[in-house]
Amino acid sequence: MPQRPDTYETVLLAVELLRRIPRSHKITAAELHRQLKDAGLERTERTIQRQLEMLSRHFEIERDDRSKPYGYRWRERAQHLAVPHLTPQESLLLQLAEEHLKYLLPARLMQSMNSFFTQARRNLGGNSNARLEREWPRKVRVVATGQPLLPPTYAPGVLEEVSDALYANQWLDLDYKNASGKHQSIKVMPLGLAQQGSRLYLVCRYEGFDNERSLALHRIRKAQKSTLTFERPAEFDLQRYDNDGRFGFGEGKKIRLKFCIRHEAGFHLMETPLSKDQQVRKLEEGWLEITATVVDSLMLEQWMMGFGDRVKEIHKELLN
Repeated sequence: MPQRPDTYETVLLAVELLRRIPRSHKITAAELHRQLKDAGLERTERTIQRQLEMLSRHFEIERDDRSKPYGYRWRERAQHLAVPHLTPQESLLLQLAEEHLKYLLPARLMQSMNSFFTQARRNLGGNSNARLEREWPRKVRVVATGQPLLPPTYAPGVLEEVSDALYANQWLDLDYKNASGKHQSIKVMPLGLAQQGSRLYLVCRYEGFDNERSLALHRIRKAQKSTLTFERPAEFDLQRYDNDGRFGFGEGKKIRLKFCIRHEAGFHLMETPLSKDQQVRKLEEGWLEITATVVDSLMLEQWMMGFGDRVKEIHKELLN
């Protein structure tokens, strides 16, 4: 006979279910089971069904039993418990997190947090007393460093499959169309996900290879995570991959860069240097000489070209 969970575990499960039952639509026991599993709470679906039956008898929870699977939701005017303890400050933090982290957290985890995000928005709604917290999102903004672009379109299910496989260290089968229009059916080991402006890139290794490459997520036509898992390479470091300029289309080769730039165009480099060892020398006729150790990349080349004739005498020395 299975051991009954202790009182603490029973109460914890009940509270988590009460938080996650929505008001605007119905949710099934299977959906709640997935949400709790993604949040790290391992319970059987049958246990959740029993809890829902009990909760629907004691709280203002509507159970739609016209067909299976049953659907549950809070009644329209119910004083439900969808995270009632969130303070205005916590609600603000969740609202900002939903906006800025939606692509950087596992898709299933974001989905499992939907009831929290909904309650946070309700706490900061027009009828709340949290006026200052409600105004804050209109007072701050993340601005683009280049020409703003609309985000690309992702094929249905791709982001979910990729983030799930990345989270669980599972192999991915991809149908990928590269920038030249060539289709490939490939099996990859997902190692990292990076957001660059409006785009997302998957860092991965192709099956049978030990080097990393970046794939644009919007060029993945179809993704399917495998049941096979892999041991994450201990030598791979996503931060080092970024520092090596790989997202700027470089190969990690460092150079000693020297160039002259007009004072008005290069003044910002004295406030935000290219590197820690950057040196600036003022020249005559309004020119600056900049010397810095940087990673050579296509992004660096395009950045330099953007100054036009305000930059001259560009020299690159490859470092060992």
